[in-house]
Amino acid sequence: MMDAVIALRRVIQARLVADAELGALLGGPRLYDEPPRAASGPYIVHGDVEARDWSTGTEEGCEQALSFVVWAGSGGETAAALTIAARLAALLHDAPLSPAGHRLVQIRQTGLDLKRDARTGLSSATVRLRCVTERL
Repeated sequence: MMDAVIALRRVIQARLVADAELGALLGGPRLYDEPPRAASGPYIVHGDVEARDWSTGTEEGCEQALSFVVWAGSGGETAAALTIAARLAALLHDAPLSPAGHRLVQIRQTGLDLKRDARTGLSSATVRLRCVTERL
């Protein structure tokens, strides 16, 4: 399953970084595994991934529940977080991605959470996706 997670993450990263509209919303290719110290919004962080065996009697498969967290600045930046999250979801929902060594059966947005951190005042929007791949 680990190779399916890595392969899917690579093609998702490439798709998001290559999109000019998303880059303009973020002010550059600001997509991180971990945000740099003292980073200010907006930026996107890879969120949690949960992978499960999705194999059949004849095909090896993997189901992934994954997320991306969009962080915006403080002080009324909720709309910016939602705009960026909407673009991210549009780029990935039913996207024709080709992860190396796998066939993408499905990638769909399954949810969105919007929060404001009481301590920092930063707004965040978490985009949740469900993905199913089969090994080639």
